[in-house]
Amino acid sequence: MASTGVPPPEPGQGGRERKPVLLRLDPAVHEALARWAADDLRSVNAHIELLLRQALAKAGRSPKDAGPLPKRGRPAKGE
Repeated sequence: MASTGVPPPEPGQGGRERKPVLLRLDPAVHEALARWAADDLRSVNAHIELLLRQALAKAGRSPKDAGPLPKRGRPAKGE
């Protein structure tokens, strides 16, 4: 955390703030999401964001100012 008490932006976010969300799930739903995310080589969090963005797009509700999805995998050295 920076000395200001504000966490730094996540790598690849271009300085955009990420909003934390507490999500309570049925354990079976979480396990199914975890398996699906692992199959796609994503974290559960990244997979949930992908699914939410797809649902927003399908409903015609994609935010116009949303940043791109973070790149998959670890950041390259120096990022």
